Amino acid sequence: MDYNDPFAEMRQLQGAMNRLFDGGRTPERSGTYPSVNFWAGQDSIAMSAELPGLTEQDIELTVKDTMISIRGTYPERETGDDMIWHRRERPTGSFLRSIELPFRIEPDHIDARFEDGVLTVEMQRPEEDKPKHIQIKSS
Repeated sequence: MDYNDPFAEMRQLQGAMNRLFDGGRTPERSGTYPSVNFWAGQDSIAMSAELPGLTEQDIELTVKDTMISIRGTYPERETGDDMIWHRRERPTGSFLRSIELPFRIEPDHIDARFEDGVLTVEMQRPEEDKPKHIQIKSS
């Protein structure tokens, strides 16, 4: 624990509480599903989300203002009556992941692709929201 950081102990407590209320998931995968990566430029933003075992029909993607949401359901894995789970790390059940974007995006200029269990979404910033270069004149 970093004693120079006044919030280190609170983050440690928050992690313990998250693990307690995480439904018994292992610490390695106890985060919010699905795992996502974001990267942004001046004019656009891109996201990738890992969704193994799903198809594009299993996923609902919505965008409003500066919020993107991914909704879906991981299927329950069937086991026989004589089978007992010994380790269960892959998620099952419904999920909803909503993430705040760093700027508004143009809803008519979104490209979403799903390939090999990875959802990739590319979004464009509206023209009126893009930073403008202002020429400075000398007097």
